[in-house]
Amino acid sequence: MVGWSKTNENLSQFDFALAGGGSGLITRALCQPLDVLKIRFQLQVEPIAHGSVSKYRSLYQAVRLILHEEGVKAFWKGHVPAQWLSISYGVAQFWAFEVLSRNAHHLGLSGKWSPLLNFACGSVGGGVATVVSFPFDVVRTRLVAQSDHKKVYHGTLAATREICLREGPLVLYRGLWPTVLQIGPHAGAQFMCYKLFDDLYKYIIGTSRTTLSSSLVAGSMAGLCAKTIIYPFDLVKKRLQVQGFQAARAHFGKHFTCHGLVDCFRKIYKVEGLMGYFKGLSPSLLKAMCSTALHFSSYEMICNLLAYKSR
Repeated sequence: MVGWSKTNENLSQFDFALAGGGSGLITRALCQPLDVLKIRFQLQVEPIAHGSVSKYRSLYQAVRLILHEEGVKAFWKGHVPAQWLSISYGVAQFWAFEVLSRNAHHLGLSGKWSPLLNFACGSVGGGVATVVSFPFDVVRTRLVAQSDHKKVYHGTLAATREICLREGPLVLYRGLWPTVLQIGPHAGAQFMCYKLFDDLYKYIIGTSRTTLSSSLVAGSMAGLCAKTIIYPFDLVKKRLQVQGFQAARAHFGKHFTCHGLVDCFRKIYKVEGLMGYFKGLSPSLLKAMCSTALHFSSYEMICNLLAYKSR
């Protein structure tokens, strides 16, 4: 169903947007705890290692500590803006990808060029989705990053209002530049790898239909490959998004201050070394595999349902 095919030629642009939004909602609801862990690791300056004096030293230790200090609800911190982020991103990404794919097919650009076509359409779709959804990402990161002992924001609307009044509306797009740099290859690689792994899976089991199992396997592999490629940019984006927000992070260790994309990359390497760019990679890869598998499979199933109803 992802990309043009005879089975989805009766679906409208609204159907693609609806399926994309639904897949974003389902994925976020199930994968939010992994996102919270990833962000906590990404924002920690101290080493993530056993025997260190860091607040978070491993995935297991971090889960236990967050449960002890903040309770189960902490794993869904920032869930409301995160849902708006996922829904708006899913709507824009899949809508743009499907429209571009359909137009490319009508122009006769599919066939042997399909992998490159999927990469290009996925890149453009990811860029459009990023611009549309980015303010929700900033608000979500601030809510996840703040300490329960020193709360600055009390809810999504309050956070948005406080950020705009105290720091200006443009702060809602802080970190957009590294995101734009990462989202092209990331989204492009996701769609290209998904189609390649989906075709490979179907070839191995001897079927021409995309099934739930094929989309889950292809989605998880696509998420693993794409996330590994762009991870340092994702970490830098999170560091930029919490600049000017250090007071609420007093219980999380050292403050990290930088001025722009290049300075952030330079300071991470100077203070934390090369591996500093990959902090939180384990929960991030786990999340990427789960979320991408859910994202594509739920989108496929919703499209199948819409296509069946339109017959």
